[in-house]
Amino acid sequence: MSQEVPSRVLDEMKTYYRERANEYDEWFYRRGRYDRSAQSNARWFAEADEVFAALDTFQMQGELLELAPGTGIWTERLLKTVNTLTAVDASAEMIAINRARVNSNRVEYIQADLFAWQPERTYDGVFFGFWLSHIPLERLDRFLDMLAAALRPGGKIFFVDGRREPTSTAVDHQLPEEGDQMMTRKLNDGRAFEIVKNFYDPVELATRCAQHGFDIAVRETATYFLYGCGKK
Repeated sequence: MSQEVPSRVLDEMKTYYRERANEYDEWFYRRGRYDRSAQSNARWFAEADEVFAALDTFQMQGELLELAPGTGIWTERLLKTVNTLTAVDASAEMIAINRARVNSNRVEYIQADLFAWQPERTYDGVFFGFWLSHIPLERLDRFLDMLAAALRPGGKIFFVDGRREPTSTAVDHQLPEEGDQMMTRKLNDGRAFEIVKNFYDPVELATRCAQHGFDIAVRETATYFLYGCGKK
């Protein structure tokens, strides 16, 4: 059993993402410290396109809840098919970038700590990108219960996260050891923060979701990504 994550690490992780907001996209678009060679970058973008295609095919519609939307990379895509979107993030800085990027009156932003936030209504679907891996294992059941409460019967769920692959992160980062929930991340200015980072086996994750009332298929791309889709 992994050691439980102290609350100070959760606070530090919130600070890290606030401070990282203006450089977050460097990771997804493979710039600066995240540029791992032309070959690696090409593989990353091809696999990201695979996940984008799966999301497009899944056709999330109606009223959507997006958790930890960050800078809006996925929010933009979701707005192509949904009517309205409620985006919940702990970082005011991330929300500001997201709002400027998508520029849509169909998005409602809520600044809240996702470890404490509870939905006040239900939705047709829920999406979260690269958030699951930041949830301490001892809090996963609570998170899945929150998702169940947020979704209407038959509501859809789609998520994407990372596989355990060293080239997925910055050149000056080291992934946590097996069984360790925490790793150190750095900003471009060298400041270091301790955050939560977990990696999941697809079968085990699908089983865990089923225990909370979800019928979800969890898949992996060849190197970088894990994603799941299904319904309540």
